[in-house]
Amino acid sequence: MGAMPDFQRDATLGATPHGAKQPLTIALVVDSVGNRGNGTSNSALQYARELRRQGHRVRLVGVGAPDYPVAVHHLPFVSWLAAKQQMQFAAPDDAVFRRAFQGADVVHIYMPFKFGRRALALARSMGVPVTAGFHLQPENVTYSAGPLRYVPGVPSLIYRLFDFWLYRHIGHIHAPSEMIASQLRAHGYGAKLHVISNGYSSRFHPGDGASGEEASRKADNDEPVVRESRPPKFPFFNRLGLRAMLSATRNAGGSRPVFRIIASGRLSHEKDHETLIRAVALSRHADRIDLTICGTGPLRHHLRRLARRLLPGPAHIGFHRNDDMPDLLRSADLLVHPSIVDIESLSVLEGIASGLVPVIADSPLSAAGQFSLTDASLFPARNARALARRIDWWIEHPAQRSEWGRRYAREARERYGLPDCVRQFVAMEREAIADAQKTRQPAVPGRRLLSLLQS
Repeated sequence: MGAMPDFQRDATLGATPHGAKQPLTIALVVDSVGNRGNGTSNSALQYARELRRQGHRVRLVGVGAPDYPVAVHHLPFVSWLAAKQQMQFAAPDDAVFRRAFQGADVVHIYMPFKFGRRALALARSMGVPVTAGFHLQPENVTYSAGPLRYVPGVPSLIYRLFDFWLYRHIGHIHAPSEMIASQLRAHGYGAKLHVISNGYSSRFHPGDGASGEEASRKADNDEPVVRESRPPKFPFFNRLGLRAMLSATRNAGGSRPVFRIIASGRLSHEKDHETLIRAVALSRHADRIDLTICGTGPLRHHLRRLARRLLPGPAHIGFHRNDDMPDLLRSADLLVHPSIVDIESLSVLEGIASGLVPVIADSPLSAAGQFSLTDASLFPARNARALARRIDWWIEHPAQRSEWGRRYAREARERYGLPDCVRQFVAMEREAIADAQKTRQPAVPGRRLLSLLQS
């Protein structure tokens, strides 16, 4: 059994002689650490940064981790499909796990796959408490698997499979939204669920600069910039591309100010960007809308072709560096989130924190609707005409858009700030450590459980 940290032996968990809580050493087990193109990796990295800022010690374990890196686990076809959505599977490595878990207070696992299951087995064998987060909705799997999403009962089967693989062996689970917590309860998950937002970084905040429409009005005396109606071949892969987009302040005719709409998310079926493109085409203001969809995924070429065919104005569809997103969001006038499957939606949270009004698909499988403060920010999922009406209303009511933008930014600041979310996460970890001490669970799980976790 690994050595138990001295402070855990204190009668008051985590307390110093003066009553102050000691910082924790937390191992975060994330299949794909170094890839900032997906929400789970971004969330893990920003939690790690904030945990360190608050004085805790963090050990990141996974593909691309700076201190505890592991190899990629290649699965035929599955890895290819996952790579299109900026996801990699990690290969279990007992030597790396032992180094990362030695002297740790707690291990937190992000995904229920082979890497996470083996991490659970090794942590338990070393006597280290384990918690987990639920960050992958089964519907994300079925929508990525083509016809599988039309087979009744498959999502429920995946919920049971995830539970069998990992979560039934965990006492405390981090659920990023009440929606996913409700789904876990409905599917029989018995652990204590901690509803804690992934939070947003302070990099995302309302800017002092003008939005797209405001910048267009200020540029009346400038030479009009002619926009390309076709998206650039490699949009925004560097700061020069971003700077060029931010400086383009007029539509092709130069007669009306440009209105910038932004969306962010994987270019996959469940994110439903096709509905957004069709809604922009139906808008009364389609000729002045500049559309940006940030993301990568299997539908990239399809969405670009659709935009070229339907939209009179420019559409920029492709990957954007996370570092560029704050400036890009602050340059926009409206955020649209048409996704029908979301555990929380970090992209909406970052958008409203930047002062954007959101228009969000109202879907029973998406938690993103929780961010809505007004009915004008919701539309029925998959309904392009209803979305077009919402877009037109916000375009035609700039004063209301400005006022609601301030309200949304204030709401994000008061409820979803990263420091407070991380403090709640640490409280969950301390509770898990205390429970492990009370139960004094054996160093090695039962033989049948260990074999299941290793499979």
